[in-house]
Amino acid sequence: VLTQAMRCNCSICRRHGAALSNFTIPASQLDIQAANGALRSYKFGTRTASHHFCNICGVFTFVETRLNPGSYRVNLGCIDDIAIETLEVIDFDASGL
Repeated sequence: VLTQAMRCNCSICRRHGAALSNFTIPASQLDIQAANGALRSYKFGTRTASHHFCNICGVFTFVETRLNPGSYRVNLGCIDDIAIETLEVIDFDASGL
């Protein structure tokens, strides 16, 4: 049962207000189901973290983490049946890295 979400304060996550998974998912366990060309990515700063967005509607979907490349955090708002407002939110200070 999911009880917590993480809120990152990097400039991208802060502006999107995304509630992310508070655990990382290895690439081998991430099943992305999107049409070819439906996702775009954006890198800034150290160009390590890769933020992925829907090319059609602009929703921030998931991020490859800076501290653990090859692992991902998912925007929980993109997952059906998760009531984000019921989760405890843990703040992460990415802007201080």
